[in-house]
Amino acid sequence: MVRAVFYRKNGKFVGFRISGHTGYSERGSDIVCAAVSSAVQLSVNLLYEFKTAPKVCTGGDSVECRVGGENDTAARILKQLMHHFELIIEDYPKTIKINISEV
Repeated sequence: MVRAVFYRKNGKFVGFRISGHTGYSERGSDIVCAAVSSAVQLSVNLLYEFKTAPKVCTGGDSVECRVGGENDTAARILKQLMHHFELIIEDYPKTIKINISEV
C-alpha cells in the first residue's frame, strides 16, 4: 500500500511524503503505482514552474516535498494531488492510504 501523508499548516497544504508500493500488481507492471508516480512528478514539476521553492528529497521508495512558507498556488496544487489520489482509491481501493498531518 502507498502511504501518502499531506502536511498542512494553518489550513493550507505545504507538502507531502509518499512511500511504499500499491500492491496492485508486480513492480514494473503496476498501473496504479504508475499513476501515483506520474501524479507526484507532475505536481513537483508544477511547484517548480510556479516558483513555490519546493524542497524535494527522494530515497528508496519514498519522496518528500515541502514548499517554502504558506503559498496559495502550492496549496492548491497539493490539494489537487490529494484529490487525485482519492479518485484513484475509488477505482482501486486499498492501494493508497492518505493521512493529513498538521505541521
